[in-house]
Amino acid sequence: MRLTGMLLLGMVAGCTVGPDFQRPPPPQATSYTPAKLPAQTASADAPEGAAQRFVTDMDVAGQWWTLFRSEPLNALITQALQRNPNLAAAQAALRQAREEVYAQRGQYFPTVTAGLSASRNLTPIAALSPASASGNPYYSLITPQLSVSFVPDVFGANRRTVESLAAQAENQRFQLEATYLTLTTNVIAAAVQEASLRGQIAATEAIIRDEADLLGILQRQLALGQVAGSDVALQEAAQAQARQVLPPLQKQLAQQRDLLTALTGGYPSEEVAAQFDVESLQLPVDLPVSLPAKLVAQRPDIRAAEAALHATSAQVGVAVAARLPQITLTAELGNSTNSVANLFTPGTNFWTVAGGLTAPLFDAGTLLHKQRAAEAAFDQAAAQYRGTALAALQNVADSLHALQSDADALAAAVAAEQAASRSLAITRRQLQLGQVAYLALLNAEQTYQQARLALVQAQAGRLADTAALFQSLGGGWWNRTDVSNGDDGARRGQN
Repeated sequence: MRLTGMLLLGMVAGCTVGPDFQRPPPPQATSYTPAKLPAQTASADAPEGAAQRFVTDMDVAGQWWTLFRSEPLNALITQALQRNPNLAAAQAALRQAREEVYAQRGQYFPTVTAGLSASRNLTPIAALSPASASGNPYYSLITPQLSVSFVPDVFGANRRTVESLAAQAENQRFQLEATYLTLTTNVIAAAVQEASLRGQIAATEAIIRDEADLLGILQRQLALGQVAGSDVALQEAAQAQARQVLPPLQKQLAQQRDLLTALTGGYPSEEVAAQFDVESLQLPVDLPVSLPAKLVAQRPDIRAAEAALHATSAQVGVAVAARLPQITLTAELGNSTNSVANLFTPGTNFWTVAGGLTAPLFDAGTLLHKQRAAEAAFDQAAAQYRGTALAALQNVADSLHALQSDADALAAAVAAEQAASRSLAITRRQLQLGQVAYLALLNAEQTYQQARLALVQAQAGRLADTAALFQSLGGGWWNRTDVSNGDDGARRGQN
């Protein structure tokens, strides 16, 4: 009687066993760096040399890539969002996860099935009396039947299962956001790398032309007896060395173009029309720096880890409910007659109402260990969540450090390129006047070549690390409207 009373009380109260999920608290950190973040970076007198300002708690634009002021880049990202198969796969996975939730919610309601059976039978009259009222050993039996079954969710096993599946769908939603962010960032990174390679190729080609001009001067001087043949040979070697740098850069550029084509969902034979160089991309000046407490609500990977933690928490409740009694209610209603005409005549109907109670008595600890396994899975998910959050904070810190270093590196690269250019011009004049040996010119040339390539790489580095900062801050998915995730009402402020 005591157990029956507990079961009836549970059915009325609708209790749900297992832990109720609590969102992890935000990190206590208030900054990303031990020292105070400077208001802005250094600047340089060169393309992409503007000082960048760090704006604390500035919101991230949904289409943040438009800050690079490149219409070809905007069009390329739009094409990638429309055609990239990884994004389409993530959207399909989200739809699948949500349908699983809807399917499980159906367990809250009774299951009703209808059936109809018909048979022609012969009674073995040597052993039994004829089954039909007419005494004919041949008879037909037609039975339409309606069955209803219901399992009351007394201890919340189904509620916890629905909760877990809904959390898994939320996890998949943020997996979609992560796929979106990764795709857009990869397109930008590929465009910036293409711009860098084009700049390095242009610098290398200019160097090759300069080497050829100098070789011509030396060959004329050799004919006049003003230089030795070894000087001409050294210059020929320098020119060949400069030419040797060009093919690897051209190979990387071709592969980068293939990558852009693949990111936009095209075949390698369908090369994208847009081309990028450093001058076609504008460096964003105002950069957002979200507080660490807000970062955990912005990063898709952190939100996905939180949803995974929620799913494992609900599974603990499912495991606990499996160890408790379960009630099953069934009902059947139907008719059974010898002909269709008599289906609804008195005396042909039947019905059955039944209830069942099952409870585990002995399972050799199986259900207990399943509960402990679910609890261990929750502990694992909690540790993974903390690891994801720490990695996210590190990503932002790395990006902030990189942007400050990039600005300093560009300023140094500009100064080095200008100094190397002046040194090379002076050395060339001195060589023509016979004031220095050719070896001095060769050293000046090599210094200038390295300075020009370093300058291009420094310019591209600022663009790439700026994109990395926006990615590390979550990419502004809560502000975007270009790709629907099927849940437009769920924005950062509502979660």
